[in-house]
Amino acid sequence: MHYTKLLTPILATLLLLFLSPVIHSTTVNDTPMSGTSDTPINEDSFYMKKVDEADKACAEGKWREAESALVEALREEPGNPSNVLLISNLGIIRYNMGQDSLAIATLNEAHALAPSSVTILSNRARILAANGYDDMAYADYDRILKLDSMEISARLPHCLFALRRHVFATAKKDFEFMQRNFPGTIDTEIAGASVLSGTGEFEAAIPYYSRILQKRKDAEYYSGRAYCYLLTGSLQEASDDINAALELTPDDGELFLYRAALNKMRYRPADAEADARRAVELGVDKGRASKFLSKPFPDNK
Repeated sequence: MHYTKLLTPILATLLLLFLSPVIHSTTVNDTPMSGTSDTPINEDSFYMKKVDEADKACAEGKWREAESALVEALREEPGNPSNVLLISNLGIIRYNMGQDSLAIATLNEAHALAPSSVTILSNRARILAANGYDDMAYADYDRILKLDSMEISARLPHCLFALRRHVFATAKKDFEFMQRNFPGTIDTEIAGASVLSGTGEFEAAIPYYSRILQKRKDAEYYSGRAYCYLLTGSLQEASDDINAALELTPDDGELFLYRAALNKMRYRPADAEADARRAVELGVDKGRASKFLSKPFPDNK
């Protein structure tokens, strides 16, 4: 049984939680990523004025103003060793402006200047993943872990990408590494819930989901635990979690498909069919819902 195929919607949602690129402050107190300079910093210079303007614009979400300020700073002092940090932030600003291709190109430039920068690789990986370049994002997370094996912010998405790619040995290795080095953290709990449920160990995954839900009462985790309850025959617990998730995300087709399965297991075929049809209306593939129907979907619907 291909458990990860069934769990793909959950894993995809989990991955999105780790795809927010980080803008780092570019004020004079920051250490440039590509090294340091013995040249005294002139806080009244045009360069620093523009850097300060960019920081303030970012804090207010004024991305176009922030982009303009950083571009002017880079033009003013093209040889400044702090520029690699500015270029990295410029990439994230352009991503926030919806200029995804330009953002990736900008981060490629930053990476060329500072190939060992975990921050740049992390931001590029997140943007690549957000744009569906999963293989390239996975490769960046791999590079990060080779540079710093203790970088937990990369270890979890690396684990989840490996799971989605059905590279189960790597996913399990990542999870076990996190258990040894970061026990009890939310990232480790998410890795455990995902790997165990994604490899068919549903009973073992439930405590991980429960610990996550003590801290984050999000639909994704109710949904994940509900799936595990369904596969272990705990129907009332599954029902409670499906209902809790639907209160948070009432238009999630996957949840209606789970409820269809639940109703079928409770010998309620009419309710199962109604939920399956609703799941399809909300975007679930007809093939996945067909097993709950008394008659197939019309070809034109």
